[in-house]
Amino acid sequence: MNQVRTRFAPSPTGYLHVGGIRTALFAFLLARQNKGSFILRFEDTDQKREVSGARQHLIKSLKTLGLNYDEGPDIGGPYAPYVQSERLNSYRKWAEKLISSGRAYADPLSPAELNELRQNALKKRQAFLYRNHRPAQPPVWDGSMPLRFKSDPKPYDWQDAVMGNRHSGPESIDDFILIKSDGYPTYNFAHIIDDTEMKISHVLRGQEFLPSIPNYLNLYEALDLTPPVMATLPHVLGPSGQKKLSKRDGAKDVLDYIKDGYLPAALISFIATLGWNDGSEQEIFTLNELIDKFKLARVQKSGAKFDLNRLNWINGSLIRKLPLDDLYSQAKNYWPAEADACDETYKKQVLKLVHDRLKYLAELPELTGFFFTDSPPRLELVKSKQLKNTDNNEQIKLLEAARRKLDTSDFSETDLTVKLNELLTETGQKPAVLFSLIRVAATNAPFSPGLSETLAVLGKTRSINRLDNWLRALYKTN
Repeated sequence: MNQVRTRFAPSPTGYLHVGGIRTALFAFLLARQNKGSFILRFEDTDQKREVSGARQHLIKSLKTLGLNYDEGPDIGGPYAPYVQSERLNSYRKWAEKLISSGRAYADPLSPAELNELRQNALKKRQAFLYRNHRPAQPPVWDGSMPLRFKSDPKPYDWQDAVMGNRHSGPESIDDFILIKSDGYPTYNFAHIIDDTEMKISHVLRGQEFLPSIPNYLNLYEALDLTPPVMATLPHVLGPSGQKKLSKRDGAKDVLDYIKDGYLPAALISFIATLGWNDGSEQEIFTLNELIDKFKLARVQKSGAKFDLNRLNWINGSLIRKLPLDDLYSQAKNYWPAEADACDETYKKQVLKLVHDRLKYLAELPELTGFFFTDSPPRLELVKSKQLKNTDNNEQIKLLEAARRKLDTSDFSETDLTVKLNELLTETGQKPAVLFSLIRVAATNAPFSPGLSETLAVLGKTRSINRLDNWLRALYKTN
């Protein structure tokens, strides 16, 4: 098998999280780099857990990120079907082969009997191994009861493309279920059959499957099959770096990140560098660069910490590289509702001011709201660090001077800069105090872009009116 064929095989039981996307991304990169094929397969053997709409959601997630597959449930391919529930005849055929060779048997134990055996082992502080309780004369398997693999416990040594040389003893191997009593195969059986029939050359999966690999190797051997290259990816860890990333750590559906205004390119670069680097100091990669540079050998063995601040930095960096027209197009659904009344020219002026500050597009209302809405003065803003040492009388005095000076400006950015510098000289006040006071009065916001640029976009009438409103509010508290 010379062609590289990789697969991403999620269960349609929910959204696609960061760990799943990383597995898909690495499999995609490996296939593209080697001019091979990347396959999508749905592993839906646990019918009770399937979530309605999950299949479409998973497909949309991959395509939104540019991880286009060559074969899959919605596009077909030479080894269709690509949904496990549609492949039951195939599993039955391979199961019969194991039965014929004496490597599979019907499991007659009820759930209650099985649980009693487990509890007895627990009381004796022993590991439970089903192979120690094999029925001496199992019934003929007719599909009404589970079918178990008859293991051959032995040590194994194998090479993992990420984890390196691995070893397991015979104690790691047990008789596991191949086909459940509902007629559906287990993951442990089905994925091996699917990978074989679909000629998968490399299997990338999460670290949680590592303890099961000796059982997989035992089954490959029983079926007289050559295992594919196995690559075990370490966990994506929560922000503390102490445990696997979970919803409680803020992990979200990948499409929710897109809805929040994270660029697909930022998510790809961020996820690719969770546990991988190319040996350089480069931190942001395009998809084509990743295809060129990716190597399984450079995936780290230890877990990678999910750092939202780093994702924000990457996304902000890519936003800053966008031409203003492109950013305006991408931001069309993120403006505050009040912006609908404004024309494109004004909105582009506003967007230009906050371009360098945006970390993700959903921040747009917070950063730009004051450009579109006149709200009552928030006098608590004069208690900021810069203004806490100024009293009410001094604030009134400074704002009155500012109003007079700004009333003489043509409100071009250049002239505003000149007038504000003149005002500094005339008042003898520090820039941090004077400019902070004018800024909060003009914007009603704790932060804003540069003062001259902000006032120029707001315009003379609106800026002067806001200063007047603040003065009236300050007079009332005097």
